Amino acid sequence: MNKGVVYAIGAYALWGLLPLFWKILEDVPAFQILCHRISWSLVFLIFIQMIRKNFNWLKDAFKNKRTVITFLTTSILLSANWFTYIWAVNNGRTIEASLGYFINPLLCVILGVIVLKEHPDKWSWIAISLAGAGIVYTVIVYGSIPWIAFVLAGSFSIYGLLRKQASLNSLQGLTFETLILFLPATVILIYFEVKGIGSFGHVTFTKNVYLSLAGIVTSVPLLLFAAAARRIELTSLGILQYIAPTLQFIIGLLVFREDFSRSRLVGFSFVWIALIIYTTNNILVNRRKNGN
Repeated sequence: MNKGVVYAIGAYALWGLLPLFWKILEDVPAFQILCHRISWSLVFLIFIQMIRKNFNWLKDAFKNKRTVITFLTTSILLSANWFTYIWAVNNGRTIEASLGYFINPLLCVILGVIVLKEHPDKWSWIAISLAGAGIVYTVIVYGSIPWIAFVLAGSFSIYGLLRKQASLNSLQGLTFETLILFLPATVILIYFEVKGIGSFGHVTFTKNVYLSLAGIVTSVPLLLFAAAARRIELTSLGILQYIAPTLQFIIGLLVFREDFSRSRLVGFSFVWIALIIYTTNNILVNRRKNGN
């Protein structure tokens, strides 16, 4: 099997299994978990950069005003995404969180039209319309907007759009983002400790270990993804990306025993059919372009 495919499956499988990790920390406030995730991620990423002996890019990044503004924005989007996801998992909303990552590719198409003036074909529009119908159906049946799904899909698709146009690669970008977030995250953790409401060192030994491992479980999938992206086509990555929300959905349904009524199944089915159409169309379009 192609190494790139193995790396991609590893990345998406780890992302898909993350709910099991965050659930262990469910009695730790989501905001504190977020701050630990940021702080420990930077420690791990700096360690990786030291091994690679690659810090030359950092000085140039800080000198470039556009780069600083871009990554300040992406760091805010990333932290919002991380916080929402952690909160969703630890409040019994893993299935709704998975919906966000199912609709994310279709939302990226809409952003491409609005921002990059791209022109999707009719099948892409059919897929978007079906997904939209599923979401409207869900809103009508439940009487509320699936805001978790929208926050996750919206923050991650805009994040992806900005990162696509940024000058730093995946590893450098995440290091720069966590570096920007590190000081406020650490100050907040110190504040919680001074106030006597900090979790680290005051929960079980196992949970302290899990908090300190938050940086590794955040960074390793990204490193695998970066390695995969260099080795396989974007179409293959696009197909494999559904591993993550599928695993999240299965965990939410079978492990966490979250509610999944027949009405919600109908709404999800619209989205799944939309993704089948969208993915199949992408494969056929790319084959025609490559002359296969």
